[in-house]
Amino acid sequence: MFKKILVANRGEIAVRIIRACKELNIKTVAIHSNVDTEAMHVKLADESICVGSALPNESYLNIPSIISAIDITGADAVHPGYGFLSENDKFAKILSSHKVKFIGPTSKSILELGNKSNALRLASEFKLPILGNKNSKNIDNIIDAQKISKEIGMPVVIKAAYGGGGKGMRVFKNSSEIDKFFSQLKAEAKNYFGDDTMYAEKFLTNAKHIEFQVISDPKNNYAEIIGQRDCSIQRKNQKIIEEIPSEFVDINNLKVIEKSIKDLLLKNKYEGLGTLEFLYQDNEIFFIEMNTRLQVEHPVTEEAFDIDLVKYQIMVAAGYKIDLSNVIKKNHTIECRINAENAKDFSPSPGTVKFINVPGGRGVRIDTALYTNYKVNPHYDSLILKIVSKGKDRNESISIMKRALDEIIIEGIDTNIELHKWILNQNDFINGIYNTNWLEKNISKFN
Repeated sequence: MFKKILVANRGEIAVRIIRACKELNIKTVAIHSNVDTEAMHVKLADESICVGSALPNESYLNIPSIISAIDITGADAVHPGYGFLSENDKFAKILSSHKVKFIGPTSKSILELGNKSNALRLASEFKLPILGNKNSKNIDNIIDAQKISKEIGMPVVIKAAYGGGGKGMRVFKNSSEIDKFFSQLKAEAKNYFGDDTMYAEKFLTNAKHIEFQVISDPKNNYAEIIGQRDCSIQRKNQKIIEEIPSEFVDINNLKVIEKSIKDLLLKNKYEGLGTLEFLYQDNEIFFIEMNTRLQVEHPVTEEAFDIDLVKYQIMVAAGYKIDLSNVIKKNHTIECRINAENAKDFSPSPGTVKFINVPGGRGVRIDTALYTNYKVNPHYDSLILKIVSKGKDRNESISIMKRALDEIIIEGIDTNIELHKWILNQNDFINGIYNTNWLEKNISKFN
């Protein structure tokens, strides 16, 4: 087992990783920017080291500074969490050259499966259904975009190959929109991800977002799928609520698709946790991308199956043989993402948390790094807390979540708690009559 893991992240996910390390008796190192000195992950880790100033490029994305922190502290492994460097193939390769274990897939796997256009090609080769043309990648200019969009058929969604979090993607309903906005979209991709490689897909008008949680250990020829998540409640391609299982999804040829997923993982020697994301419509699913990392919404899977995915991720990286073939779903679970933002106009709301009360009781899990007098920094993601409810069925899980949302108090900053309350009370949500566009179309009723 590893002796010391450097956690190359911050916020609630860094706290989550440190907890798993403590339970495995592994020492931890927290890196932080100069404005995160009092952050919870810094307080909980065995050691901490400042790697730069507030801007992510000067701290949490500063590879030379992180390598120096590894050398100084003697860490023998790095857990990247999600975001930041978690899907950076260059970072994984540099760590390998320094004989430090990257807790995640190899740089080769990240390049092949984390790059969305490459992943589409591979998925097609392994008989996973995709939207549009497997060659609709590396779109360099407006002419290319017009040509491939015509082949696929409007509407199309054009995305950054290295994108994520709803950035670097846009739906185009006609060719004039491509003329007007494609160059702007390409520039956004370059700004956010440092790479403006683009690709295109057919846009489904009534799709749900379904994803498969996977864990893979190629050394032992082992790959397992741990349930499906429904992540269809979104705003501008950002997930807001996740759920297991989706009672409103019935996938054709599910066993065949699951076998194809396992074959894809093992043939490409994929190691660790990952998530394959699909769009679902009319009993069919279509592969759209793979996240080659720990997912933000992993707690909703952990609570549904009563397992610790982060521990298993670390164990696989350390060379331990695992077996989750007998794991079964035990609970119906729902996760709500609480953001530091105005619930009406979604403007960011940094500031000092003057008081916080987190909900508790049966069936409630809270993942957060907040505490009273903590300062929510404007330089980082607005996600500040995740609530997971679990019950014997969907109705009980919704009921527990409503109670938890009523209990939570966060003073000093704005949050989207009221939006979550509103969503859970909508008949469309209760009856499963929603898709990835539902919130955008109905949010005016909340406002």
